[in-house]
Amino acid sequence: MINTIEYKLNTAITPEELSRLFKASGIKRPAADLSRLEKMINNADLTFTAWDDGKLVGVARAITDFSYCCYLSDLAVDQDYQKSGIGKRLVRLLQEQIGEQVTLILLASPIAMEYYPRIGFEKADNGFKMMRKR
Repeated sequence: MINTIEYKLNTAITPEELSRLFKASGIKRPAADLSRLEKMINNADLTFTAWDDGKLVGVARAITDFSYCCYLSDLAVDQDYQKSGIGKRLVRLLQEQIGEQVTLILLASPIAMEYYPRIGFEKADNGFKMMRKR
């Protein structure tokens, strides 16, 4: 299965495709709110996608200044394709794009806390957040 995966940078994806992927991945996102998903797509600086025969099976969506920091806001892989290296490859492609001077930052869900160190992330204890109201 992994040999058929095609990776793309900033290729067009629809809110419906992203919604289906979020639902299939198990990631908690506003998958039913297509207008919000459209804004998420349109306002990202970098979006790497993984495709299997025209089907969106993975996404890494990021916001960056291309100089100092990059926030990886979504990393999602369809559950049928998880544990095949797609997420790791999407992160690697993102790192190659932003370069060595840019720090890659993310907020992990509790169920993914063990995953990120396995693909090269270091745990940070010096962060804060103000949660959205909806």
